Amino acid sequence: MTGDPADDITSASASTASASTVSASTGSAGPGPDAFDTSVAHIARVYNYWLGGKDNYAADREAAEQVIAAYPPIYTSVRAQRAFLGRAVHYLVAEAGIRQFLDIGTGLPSADNTHEVAQREAPESRIVYVDKDPIVLAHARALLTSSAQGATEYVDADLRDTGEILKQAAGILDSGKPVAVMLLGVLHCIPDADDPAAIVAQLVAAVPSGSYLVIAHPARDIHTSQITTAADRANPMMAEPVTLRTHDEVSRFFAGLDLVEPGLVQLHRWRPGPEGPAPDHDIANYGAVARKP
Repeated sequence: MTGDPADDITSASASTASASTVSASTGSAGPGPDAFDTSVAHIARVYNYWLGGKDNYAADREAAEQVIAAYPPIYTSVRAQRAFLGRAVHYLVAEAGIRQFLDIGTGLPSADNTHEVAQREAPESRIVYVDKDPIVLAHARALLTSSAQGATEYVDADLRDTGEILKQAAGILDSGKPVAVMLLGVLHCIPDADDPAAIVAQLVAAVPSGSYLVIAHPARDIHTSQITTAADRANPMMAEPVTLRTHDEVSRFFAGLDLVEPGLVQLHRWRPGPEGPAPDHDIANYGAVARKP
């Protein structure tokens, strides 16, 4: 980030709630249990259900099951996203030399979170997580188990409140060094009306040359009929409906950046690793890593 991040970037849209920060020293912050709305599905808890977690409610499970019924490969897709995160972070640390991560749309803690992958390779890595789901905030302590040499912090904020995110992140990330901006499974929660491309561009503009952008985004031009039906069934149940996008639409998020080989591809085809056999079929989820020149 260059100088004061609040000066570098204009918030894409005002958030109704101000951001709060959880650090390893404070342990917790933000809304209490009465802030949890369990009557509608939230994307972090829906993903948690698909991944076999227990931090979800009836509304989340109903929406998740509607998607499963219309698009059974969703299980493969969400697991491919977790595997892609691990491979991308390992590449960024081991090959690109990145030591700072801004992970927005964190979701509920799972195995091999960003800081765990990064700090295994480079214990001095520093990570700021960002999410706005109260249940994710309640579990943020699990994301703050940093190595002694590095640091982790959690910011409770909406992706659209970009200026506030960068302001909070500046407390832990060095503004003069490259940052990997991680947007996995979050941009589809931003409708076109809120101009997600502008949000991404503002984040990229706020980090220095040599920084990276990592995106995973559900596709609407793969298994189109099934995935469209799945979204149509689940969206009325969701606190924030999802917007699926084509390869060309996702490509636009990387405007002005240098894509790392193999470019924007289905997640399981981005530098497949040793974590297990890759699916032998298409999955409706794109991913890429790109460098800011």
